[in-house]
Amino acid sequence: MTLAFDHAGTGSAIVLLHSSVCDRRMWDKQWQSLLGAGYQVVRCDFRGHGDTPAPIEPYNAAEDVVEVLDQLGLGAVTLVGASYGGRVAQEIASRWPHRVTKLGLVCAAADFPPTDAIKAFGSKEDELLEAGDVLAATQLNVDTFAGPRASDETRAFIAEMQQHAFELQLAVADYPPSRKADFSLKAITAKTTVVKGLLDVDYFQLIADMLVTEIPDAQLVTLPWAGHLPSLEDPEQFAPVLQRLVSEG
Repeated sequence: MTLAFDHAGTGSAIVLLHSSVCDRRMWDKQWQSLLGAGYQVVRCDFRGHGDTPAPIEPYNAAEDVVEVLDQLGLGAVTLVGASYGGRVAQEIASRWPHRVTKLGLVCAAADFPPTDAIKAFGSKEDELLEAGDVLAATQLNVDTFAGPRASDETRAFIAEMQQHAFELQLAVADYPPSRKADFSLKAITAKTTVVKGLLDVDYFQLIADMLVTEIPDAQLVTLPWAGHLPSLEDPEQFAPVLQRLVSEG
């Protein structure tokens, strides 16, 4: 399967991977700025998000992204992933280290013991979805993951993306999980920057601390103003952070 994706520009390649709360549109502001700066940019929708149908059989999200890179004839790229997209980016950079020169992990997810806060969120989301209350489950995600700098317009945009994802996924009777592959963070050779929002759920802050410890030579950027989705919450404040993630230096 080929994921739905956008591809434009002719410079060094940057690949943007979205949060599971959103779809590839979460990068709208960054898409334009990166193209304006002369980069070649790719962004894709994971299965069950945006314009990519929900899966009907087991799949691996990292392999889906590599398939897109192969289709476009791209070799080594800069990879920037937010939340779940950060988890996928880790797998790509570990399993195919020659394909990733720079790695940006923004409030990334990972295989990590859940905190009480994230367990409570997951239980409440499951309860609402099992009751068929998609609107309430959507609002729960917005309230949990949109930081205080997110405007009402941004919160509505996040809700639109999350609700659409729920609708795609719930339409598949037995929605299969992403097939996990064994990989080691120690195998990552890319220049790595880990971004942590101090207003994010504690689970993701702990993951950021772990990633900096486990990925060789990884650097930590801490954003005191950010929740879980800084690129959406305050694009202007996030712009220099993104420049650090993709810079050639």
